[in-house]
Amino acid sequence: MTTRELFARMIKCEAGGEGEAGMKAVATIIMNRVNVAYGEYRDICQGDLHRVLVQACQFSCYKTVIGGVPNVQNIWSMTPEPIHYRIADWAIQGGIHPGTGNLALWYMNPFNPQCPNFFPYNGTGYWFTRINQHCIFNPTNAYAQT
Repeated sequence: MTTRELFARMIKCEAGGEGEAGMKAVATIIMNRVNVAYGEYRDICQGDLHRVLVQACQFSCYKTVIGGVPNVQNIWSMTPEPIHYRIADWAIQGGIHPGTGNLALWYMNPFNPQCPNFFPYNGTGYWFTRINQHCIFNPTNAYAQT
């Protein structure tokens, strides 16, 4: 599977129900991980989109089993549509969702109207904004030490 195909599948799986704005926000954050100049994502992924997409324990959509239960919503069961490829190409070519900017490194759907103040829960990200169902998080100073 090409990196472009994997990225389109990830966009559909992670944000397919969030409309174009939500999908672009998720795509921007994934590309921010590719381009970040410090911390875990730079050290592990080394600016490689494929490495970001397959990094262990990062995206629930990359897992076929979560907590011992089959995860039916995964990238292997997704068939991207033209919009998912278009957004993947847009992000790869440098597109940035204006609501996330080039800093945000995490997103999550809390299935709750409130976003947690910090995510991941190790304190490396702080709540920045919400786009549709996704809470968006920028790195704290602690992220630089990861």
